Amino acid sequence: MHATAPHTYPRRILVAVTGLSPQVVTETLYALAVAADLPFVPTEIHLITTSEGAERARLALLSDKLGGFHRLRHDYALPPIAFDASHIHVLRDAAGQAMSDIRSPQDNLACADFITETIRTLTADQASALHVSIAGGRKTMGFFLGYALSLFGRPQDRLSHVLVSEPFENTWAFFYPTPYENVIETADKKLADARDARVSLAEIPFVSLRHGLPTALLDGSAGFDAVVSAARASLGPARLEIDLGTREVRAAGRRFRLPPAELAILAVFARRALTGEPALPAPPKDVPDAAWAERYLRELRAIVGPLRDMSSAEHALRGGMDGSYFSSRLSKLRSALTRKLGAAAGPYLIEDGGRRPHRYRLGLEAEAVRIVC
Repeated sequence: MHATAPHTYPRRILVAVTGLSPQVVTETLYALAVAADLPFVPTEIHLITTSEGAERARLALLSDKLGGFHRLRHDYALPPIAFDASHIHVLRDAAGQAMSDIRSPQDNLACADFITETIRTLTADQASALHVSIAGGRKTMGFFLGYALSLFGRPQDRLSHVLVSEPFENTWAFFYPTPYENVIETADKKLADARDARVSLAEIPFVSLRHGLPTALLDGSAGFDAVVSAARASLGPARLEIDLGTREVRAAGRRFRLPPAELAILAVFARRALTGEPALPAPPKDVPDAAWAERYLRELRAIVGPLRDMSSAEHALRGGMDGSYFSSRLSKLRSALTRKLGAAAGPYLIEDGGRRPHRYRLGLEAEAVRIVC
């Protein structure tokens, strides 16, 4: 699969928001699958709308009589596309009730969360390519859909707005240009042949912020505000705060806890950055280093407290810390930070200097580090 060739992906998904004009779905599908020089034929369609919009979409697109979606597939001999009532997703408010409209700030936030989670879920499948249309629904719905794709979108995903020629735009009877004569009444009460309509897509470039999101937000559910905050933090200046008493770390806009062993090694380097001390060489591979053991155990004692048993760590380091012990702790710290912060972890990872002999440091300025004991 080529990242810039969406039509080559086995799972091709059209996602759209609609309000009271479900024709946006068939117009966009026609532009993608029929009119495009390089057709993108969806394997499935997902529609996000209100409760009233869902009923209109069901009747206008999927009913046996009107069924614009079924007629389009038949007229242009398109392959099977998974799109039925279960693919119409109705917005839910904070109480979990279906929304008939977006009327309050609370509804607005619930709409944002719903759309964000839908896009996160669909982009979690690496075998999928999304084409997202923001042509329908309220302006806020289109904005949130486009923003959600900017947060979670990948190189193979696309964003667009459908364009329909006059006099067919905003005409209830128009669903797509037919391959045969189809005279309909337009919005201004005139007659026109749908065969003469021109439908195209205006592709909208977007900046993907996915690489800056923590793995936890990519793999698990999160609200719109949380994801936006994480994206902002990944783009902002790095700041690290360590609370030894609660074992909590604050970095890249996230709060999380680390196991004492990994937190202790981070605290060693954070304290040196805070006081402006130089980079440190690792302990020799097979020669225990007493100074390294002492600085590590000092931080570990501050983390676990005087009442916790440290006999295991003290026994392991009784003769000093060797290179294997150091490398193991550093590797686990790197994995934990990457898991928590994703691509935003970079400034908080311990640097090795990039050349031999390696000398290790946390590459933050003193004013960007805070340790709470």
